[in-house]
Amino acid sequence: MRNIDQHTITDAVIRSFEGCDNPRLKQIMGSLVSHLHDFVRDVGLTEAEWGEAIRFLTATGQKCDDQRQEFILLSDTLGVSMLVVALNNVRPAGVTESTVFGPFYVADAPRAEQDADITNGAPGEPMDVDVVVTAEDGTPIADAQVDVWQADDEGLYDVQRPALGDRRRGRASLRTDPEGRLRFRCVVPTAYPIPTDGPVGCMLVATGRHPWRPAHLHFMIRAEGCETLITHLFRDGDPYLDSDAVFGVRSSLVTRIATPRGGIAKLAHRFVLAPRRG
Repeated sequence: MRNIDQHTITDAVIRSFEGCDNPRLKQIMGSLVSHLHDFVRDVGLTEAEWGEAIRFLTATGQKCDDQRQEFILLSDTLGVSMLVVALNNVRPAGVTESTVFGPFYVADAPRAEQDADITNGAPGEPMDVDVVVTAEDGTPIADAQVDVWQADDEGLYDVQRPALGDRRRGRASLRTDPEGRLRFRCVVPTAYPIPTDGPVGCMLVATGRHPWRPAHLHFMIRAEGCETLITHLFRDGDPYLDSDAVFGVRSSLVTRIATPRGGIAKLAHRFVLAPRRG
């Protein structure tokens, strides 16, 4: 019988994957085990600490449902989501940068037409958005599907308000016009804390971190022949731009919101899509 101890267990586990006929899965599992075991050795993890980690991960899963993904929130706050985005979305200069998806996207956003008010009763100061979607060479992209979602003035997304049920507000799915333009009304974004009523919030408190995200709008843009763009527009001047709880800020995505005296706030931006790879 092979003697398994702290010196031999890592190689033994990695050898157990030798029968895996998926090379990529075999590579990932072997590397995961190697790094995980090295982490345990590096910090001298105790049995009590490992038990607490299991309870934390269990609680994270139990907090997930159809409208909230606590594991995405965990990934976001540990910087893993942004690292994966950065590794997999290297774009040519001039193409709009990607950032994290976030845990509050839902696929059933209502369809809306040009110049629609997508607030649907969400509290906040009104803001008119005028964006254009183009290719790298500046050619307007007509009929691009643009999904938009945001938190309201109280820092909550519609899915965080049980009283709304399935009613959606502060989000919509729209299409660009023949000139690649899209106009709609929403509310001026404000900074808000990510949910702290679950295990991720407990982790932030325990590690002395704040839960705040800078004010932003979410966009997901899809068009034929182009890479899908998942991004935000951040409000210039927000105090949390340099300490986003999910590490999602990129300087090219920071945008000025014009606030004319006595008028409606306005945001204008140009999104540039990359051609589809392969």
